Amino acid sequence: MAASPGFGLLAYAAIAIIALIVLIARYRLNPFIVITLVSIGLALMAGMPADTIMGSYEAGVGKTLGHIALVVALGTMLGKMMAESGGAEQVARTLIDRFGERNAHWAMVCIAFLVGLPLFFEVGFVLLVPIAFTVARRVGVSILMVGLPMVAGLSVVHALVPPHPAAMMAVLAYNASVGQTVLYAILIGIPTAIVAGPLYAKFIVPRIQLPADNPLERQFIEREPRTRLPSFALTMGTLLLPVVLMMIGGWANVLSTPGSGFNQFLLFIGNSVIALLVATLMSFWTLGLAQGFNREAILKFTNECLAPTASITLLVGAGGGLNRILVDAGVTHEILGLAHAFNLSPLLMGWLFAALMRIATGSATVAMTTASGVVAPVALALGYPHPELLVLATGAGSVIFSHVNDGGFWLIKEYFNMTVIQTFKTWTVLETLISLVAFGLTYGLSRIL
Repeated sequence: MAASPGFGLLAYAAIAIIALIVLIARYRLNPFIVITLVSIGLALMAGMPADTIMGSYEAGVGKTLGHIALVVALGTMLGKMMAESGGAEQVARTLIDRFGERNAHWAMVCIAFLVGLPLFFEVGFVLLVPIAFTVARRVGVSILMVGLPMVAGLSVVHALVPPHPAAMMAVLAYNASVGQTVLYAILIGIPTAIVAGPLYAKFIVPRIQLPADNPLERQFIEREPRTRLPSFALTMGTLLLPVVLMMIGGWANVLSTPGSGFNQFLLFIGNSVIALLVATLMSFWTLGLAQGFNREAILKFTNECLAPTASITLLVGAGGGLNRILVDAGVTHEILGLAHAFNLSPLLMGWLFAALMRIATGSATVAMTTASGVVAPVALALGYPHPELLVLATGAGSVIFSHVNDGGFWLIKEYFNMTVIQTFKTWTVLETLISLVAFGLTYGLSRIL
């Protein structure tokens, strides 16, 4: 019996995913170039007219970057102000004092969960790792005992909690409420971070023997600290302001009469870009001018922090282009047919497609934006009633099984001075735990709702 055209489209999509894995993981090619080439190849194999392919791809890139570039830029500036002012260090010191040195691993997961809210994983990691080394030396434990809970907290907020760009893209794709997504993400994220962070660290750390000397640790321990730090309350107020504003926007129709002037105002300030813009502007005062920096220093900080975000932004844009090709080539329509035929839950589809893209590209951000672009039309056609949970399921899938094609894998390996095998036993398992626990809790919450 001849294969159906629909089966052929799905086969081409599978080939495209495998090509992504091989070209990025095996041949170490630039992910942006690979995603672009694979998108064009998929479109040609699927029979799209050649003169429409680039228009489709560019439309996907443009639509994605139209929002995400603003979120990336503002979030990075806010993170830079936290780093330069010593605000993150102040948060760390305060929480460790509250928890006690012996509970430093619990303190670190809390610090990472809070500080990681406006930051990309890599930015949050580099920001907090000096604190982790300092705490580990002070308490007399392996860097992994405080470092693994720290990366667990960062990874959970990266995957689940707006205003992270990937989570925000999924919120837009699924047409979910930002406020409700934040609420559910915190409910699910806290127990997930506890299981994958402090609890898993207590199990695995005694089984990992690190070298006695870590050159990076020496570099951080011997660094000159800032003598003047912003207060804990000031730092946390600035850090959590965008989250609070977005939650207010998410509940605008409950707090005010829909369509009224006040309702429009709440929706305006709850927009993720406006919320981050307000918080970033406030940080120029609270973490800048009020801490003794002049306007020239603040300008320097905000200019120099944008260059490293270029590759991230391009990758996210390429993921958006691939999304559009999948939709325009008819792959999404075929997936919808499969979902009907096998009665697949959109929740499971979101997790599964994000997991496949994560393994293929190594990027949680690309995995989440790509998967949400594929699953959103399917969920809409099926009338799935809880788009906020789709955001969380997709986010959970986007962090599974970090391996050699993920920049985070090498970051963790080098900073914590581990072998590749040790990194698989610690970081890769931790990420997979986050994925499975978060999806399990999201599925449980879907049954309750």
